Amino acid sequence: MTSQHADLVLTGGPVFTADSARGHATTVAVRDGRILAVGTDEVRDLAGPGTETVDLRGRLLLPGFQDAHVHAVMGGVELGQCDLTGTADPGEYLRRVRAYADANPSAEWIAGGGWAMESFPGGVPGRELLDRVVPDRPVYLINRDHHGAWVNSRALELAGITAATADPADGRIDRAPDGSPAGGLQEGAMQLVAALLPEVTPAERLAGLLRAQDLLHSLGVTAWQDAMLCGRNGYPDVSDAYLSAATGGMLTASVAGALWWDRDLGAEQIPSLVEYRERFTAGRLRSGSVKLMLDGVAENFTAAMTAPYRDGCGCATTNRGLSFLDPAALPGYVTELDALGFQVHFHALGDRAVRDALDAVAAARSVNGFRDTRPHLAHLQVVHPLDVPRFRELGASANLQAYWASHEPQMDDLTIPFLDPALAARQYPFGDLRRAGAHLAAGSDWPVTTPDPLQAIHVAVNRVHHGASYEPFLASQALDLSTALTAYTAGSAYVNRLDDTGTLRPGNRADLVVLDRDPFAAPPAEIGETRVALTYVDGRQVYAAS
Repeated sequence: MTSQHADLVLTGGPVFTADSARGHATTVAVRDGRILAVGTDEVRDLAGPGTETVDLRGRLLLPGFQDAHVHAVMGGVELGQCDLTGTADPGEYLRRVRAYADANPSAEWIAGGGWAMESFPGGVPGRELLDRVVPDRPVYLINRDHHGAWVNSRALELAGITAATADPADGRIDRAPDGSPAGGLQEGAMQLVAALLPEVTPAERLAGLLRAQDLLHSLGVTAWQDAMLCGRNGYPDVSDAYLSAATGGMLTASVAGALWWDRDLGAEQIPSLVEYRERFTAGRLRSGSVKLMLDGVAENFTAAMTAPYRDGCGCATTNRGLSFLDPAALPGYVTELDALGFQVHFHALGDRAVRDALDAVAAARSVNGFRDTRPHLAHLQVVHPLDVPRFRELGASANLQAYWASHEPQMDDLTIPFLDPALAARQYPFGDLRRAGAHLAAGSDWPVTTPDPLQAIHVAVNRVHHGASYEPFLASQALDLSTALTAYTAGSAYVNRLDDTGTLRPGNRADLVVLDRDPFAAPPAEIGETRVALTYVDGRQVYAAS
């Protein structure tokens, strides 16, 4: 019957369904934004006179990628600021800063980011470098992991930061040998200057979101979880951009919003989170997650570890990193959030933070039972072996930022030498988590690192960045290509609570990606050469490679 004809048929290539119950397929049919059929030649019979037919020509078709941990508005806004990404050359940084300042003579502040800690001795940039190119206006540049900032002397002067300024409890002012501020601000110390910046306008935030959405669609991403809505503690609040896009019909992606847990408050903020959940759920936006940032990052020694960091001579210090939330209070917070139906989304990078998160989930499970709240832990740079099986036992997902699991200067020069050797050997244990039966999801943490899922998948499989000459990093922790693709599709769809996406099966939404080749047909070392050819959301094309 004509009424049964498909609107869209994609045929003539391998189909990765991310559905273990389905076998070989070469054709997918779509009608009214949903998958009508998945199969082989017989599915082509669903094509009618008005059907659009796409010849895959041997290219791989798969579900749309989903990013389970991204800061899309922040990334999009930063693309419009002083962008230092894509290089580690200090001279190039300064050239771009000067060029941006020249192009924006009326800008009160020079703001942006994307610089790498590896570019500077000890990971600490000097204010005098920025003073050379912008001496008369304040400069504030966030590093690529967004846990530190580089400022010039004018910014320090305006903030009143001197040798006598004490470090905040949740951060550090990098200092010269005489105690004066060197030009780097870590974690909570960033806010000493960030509080002075002119606010990004609602229009700029919305433009940033739409810029980010275009970029993510071009990389095959059809849905994501933004890891910080209603930001506090010096982080921006981007929730208005999502609400405007969702209610104005501009949001084509499906977005799960993770509401920020204010680390200066306790359980008294939970009623506000309940109100935010209702306010920021509209259209394609659902804000049913709460983001709890438990620790910092390893390269500035703020990730919470079970063993102390080493100093430059390799001797143990007294520093085991920072816990931004009281581990004794955390189980109570998580239990209450879980009882209210919230998903908890942890930033847990060090193994002590991972353990604290799992302990909190265990407490919630003990009190509330196993509710379908789908808690997940992001980053997981170090996981203690005793905690690896707990992910499956507790129903907690491992949210992998796979692009980080490679040798590179920030890892080799600023991390490994300062970690206890036992901790350094446990980094990014993706293989162990998979073998222990953990549910795997994946995300980019963009703008910290590239939002391209295929580059992250390359590292997940090869444990080295595409095109790099390093040896694989802890090669036994590699994933196979099918597992990595599943984490970035069905795995993240589960975490994002988008249960009619992530797999190609009849009835699911037709969020689809066509690659420019079949990466299964080439050596694993070539995965990173793959690009996205077509992206569809609900059966509608939102990106086509030129």
